[in-house]
Amino acid sequence: MRAVIFDFDGVIADTEPLHFEGLRRTLAKIGITLTETDYYANYLGFDDRGCILEALRVNQRPTTGPLVQDLIHKKAVAYMASIKDHLVIFPGVREFVEEAAATYPIAIASGALRPEIELILEQAGIRKAFRHITSAEDVTKGKPDPQPFLHALAGLNQQNTTSAMTPDSCLVIEDSLPGIRAAKSAGMKVLAVANTHTVQDLHEAHAISYSLRETSLKDLHTRLWPS
Repeated sequence: MRAVIFDFDGVIADTEPLHFEGLRRTLAKIGITLTETDYYANYLGFDDRGCILEALRVNQRPTTGPLVQDLIHKKAVAYMASIKDHLVIFPGVREFVEEAAATYPIAIASGALRPEIELILEQAGIRKAFRHITSAEDVTKGKPDPQPFLHALAGLNQQNTTSAMTPDSCLVIEDSLPGIRAAKSAGMKVLAVANTHTVQDLHEAHAISYSLRETSLKDLHTRLWPS
């Protein structure tokens, strides 16, 4: 194990309720109803564009470029307003991130927008721990495509002065099935944290934890990269 790549929403930041509410309000303006159950079952793990395209498809609405961009913008505005009023880091995340950064180069690969990620990391006081951030703006395909994780690894390798790190030397920390599948498609090992899904839902991961507060990087290294 030579690097750790974190998902953001649902792993570092407890923001899924805020994403749901922002998306629900945005879709309601065009007459689409989104329930909390539907969001967590069918939308979790997608970026904003993916969520909006799926909602339009399911409700048999046109997916024109201007409409999609307008909805993405409105949802982002609503979400940014809500996170400015909340410190939404999961318990134990700050300590886990600091421990990981002391031993490995660490990065984020997320479908969230860069300003959203930067704001929350700064609020939590852990922005400087991350050597690289891949956000929604940096890729053309979101999870479950492996592109976000491969982009993050490439970013870490640009700063690496020794031999290049390979996908099979990376630990990904995820909370959703699309994220798990993206990381495995990239050739990386995956720890799933059961913050937003049940353990049963996350069974495709190489390892599962109930919380980063009770997770040991040393134990993960031993389990997933046995000598």
